[in-house]
Amino acid sequence: MTQRPPKVTVRRNRTLALVSALVKGVVAAGLGLGSLTVLVMVVWISSPYPDSGPGGALRAAAGIWLLAHGAGLVRPDTLSGVPAPVGLVPLLLAMGPVWLAHRAARDAAESQEELGEGSREGARDGAAGPSRAGAFCAVTAGYLLVVAGAAAYARGGPLYPDPDTLAFPVAVLVAGAAAAGVWTAAGRPFGPAPSWSPLAVQEAVARTLFRRRSEAAFRSAAAGLTMLLGGGALLVAVALGRNAGAAQDAFLGLAGDWSGRVAVLLLAAALVPNAALWGAAYGLGPGFSLGTGATATPLGLDGTPALPRFPLLAAVPDQGAGALPNWAALAVPVAAALAVAWFVVRRAAPADAPPARAWSPRETVLVTLLAALGCGVGTALLTAVAGGPIGSGALSVFGPVWWLTGPAALVWTAVIGVPAALLLRLWRLRTPGWAWRRDVPEADELSVAEADGEEEDELSVAEADREEEEEGEGDGAGRPGRWWAPWRGRRAAAGEDGTAAPGGPASPAASSVPSSEAASGFEPYDFLPTDPWHEKGGTWHGKENREARWASLKQGSGGLMADFPAERTADRAGQNDRADRADPVPDRRAVDPDGPGATP
Repeated sequence: MTQRPPKVTVRRNRTLALVSALVKGVVAAGLGLGSLTVLVMVVWISSPYPDSGPGGALRAAAGIWLLAHGAGLVRPDTLSGVPAPVGLVPLLLAMGPVWLAHRAARDAAESQEELGEGSREGARDGAAGPSRAGAFCAVTAGYLLVVAGAAAYARGGPLYPDPDTLAFPVAVLVAGAAAAGVWTAAGRPFGPAPSWSPLAVQEAVARTLFRRRSEAAFRSAAAGLTMLLGGGALLVAVALGRNAGAAQDAFLGLAGDWSGRVAVLLLAAALVPNAALWGAAYGLGPGFSLGTGATATPLGLDGTPALPRFPLLAAVPDQGAGALPNWAALAVPVAAALAVAWFVVRRAAPADAPPARAWSPRETVLVTLLAALGCGVGTALLTAVAGGPIGSGALSVFGPVWWLTGPAALVWTAVIGVPAALLLRLWRLRTPGWAWRRDVPEADELSVAEADGEEEDELSVAEADREEEEEGEGDGAGRPGRWWAPWRGRRAAAGEDGTAAPGGPASPAASSVPSSEAASGFEPYDFLPTDPWHEKGGTWHGKENREARWASLKQGSGGLMADFPAERTADRAGQNDRADRADPVPDRRAVDPDGPGATP
């Protein structure tokens, strides 16, 4: 038989892996398109008066699936005869395609890494495994093939896509989701920086301290953005509760049969994240546009809004100047800024670390500003896709303005977050002694690695707390305990507790016992006796106790121990020990004085 060389096998495995990644991209896009098509067909079948046949419903499903990727749609059937654009993307609907593309790229990258490891074992050149770039390109290409087919099929339907929007943002969204999947499969590494980046950037990214600070800023920005979304959703819920009657009338007026009401309810659920972003933009100050001639802000609603009849739009405030309940929406960005400050301080001054390991005020300010910048960028990106045109004329501008909402989020989180972070840092680094600070000892100086910017996991502590030294020097036994730190009275107990007596030095055993064990009454073991155990008196060495111990060991062994009497074992051990003391080396023979000498 002819054996294939290793390079031929490597190339074949690489080709199969790329084809598999391409198929995974096609399957991911097909799953999203198929699930949405099934939902649309169920609504079409249950409708008593469908507007078109099954072909029109399938083309509408393809158009809605492309809308979930950010593509702009065109509705040709209007009363005026002029095609109307539809660019408002339901964000809940967009989560499905993004997650599917992300998962497909992650699975393809993981499987290719496993194949690459197996091929490297058999090939000497080490270039057997396909690269992560290959997995990214294959998954993206397979997904975009389905996108192109859906766009071609949706032509001539009630909602057909705009060709200019297929490259941006559809292709960019798919590529970003696939890149995030490959990055997740690689373990979410931060760095190294690209070779074309400046040398200062490459050196900064290579430092562990920079990566940790960047991670803290990213987490804080995500916390602030989450607080903005939660606050916006709360504002929308409160407004809908106040205008529940108008929302109910709009819901019942849009459709008279149950299938139409189910469709309206599904559309409203898909637009809930958009409504939360609208509420966040309202709380930040810039508000949102309700057509070309109206803007809603906490100060009031200016102009005449062009509002279609929809249940979620019942939360829009009334015309006129804003009242005190409208101004209360400003608490949303304040809460987001405090969340950013809190998450920064959690890393800047941890509660379970000595104050010497805390960040400097300059580092705290820089990380807070970086988190505020991330929060502003994230808010701008989300609000850019939360709005869009829903028609022509007055409805061509609908939703928040991203280039106003993003800077507003940056200013709010920076102006409030920086002072709040500094105050929280001072609060955590105040004089220790409170229970929630856990009485962490202070370190006089940091290691050389910490001074160079490299944080180490273990830092030497030079001296203990000043209060603990005072308690150790004074009469700890008669000192009253504090209700917020009840364990302090136990640390100063003398005698058998293992700590120093009043006016005397600490015992050797006590010096090796940790403070937590000393506080709980921990007593270390004494030194083992040097005398033989069978010559020591006491009840432990009695006949009954030996028999009980032997029976317990026999029972626990599961029948593996022999049935020897305890007294015979003890007698034999005593005889052997006496023989050992008579002659410490039992194997040594007696030396004959007349015989030959010992062999060297």
